[in-house]
Amino acid sequence: MFTTKALILAVTSAFVFAAAGSVLAAEKDWKADHPRRAEVNNRLNNQDKRINQERKEGEISKAQAQNLHKEDRQIRNEERAMASQNGGHITKQEQKTLNQQENAVSRQIGK
Repeated sequence: MFTTKALILAVTSAFVFAAAGSVLAAEKDWKADHPRRAEVNNRLNNQDKRINQERKEGEISKAQAQNLHKEDRQIRNEERAMASQNGGHITKQEQKTLNQQENAVSRQIGK
C-alpha cells in the first residue's frame, strides 16, 4: 500500500512539475515573440493603474472603478481568446480592435 501511494505521489508530482515547466516556457516565448500582445497588455496594466489612482484621488466612485476594471478584464479575456485561436499571436486587426476598446475605457477614466 505504501508503494502504491508513493508511486501515485511521484507520478502526480511529475505531472505538476511538467505543467509548471510548460507554463514558464510559454511565458518566456510570449514575452519574446508577441509584441502586439505585450503592447495591448501593457496598455491594460497602465489603465489599471490609472483607474486605481483616480479612485484614490476621489475622481471616480468605487462603483465606477469596479465597472472600468470589469471592462478591462473583458478586453484582456478577449485578447487571450484571440491569441489562443492564432497560435499565441494576435493579428494587426485584432490589436487595432482591442486598442479601440481600450481607448473607449481610457476616455471614461477621470471624467
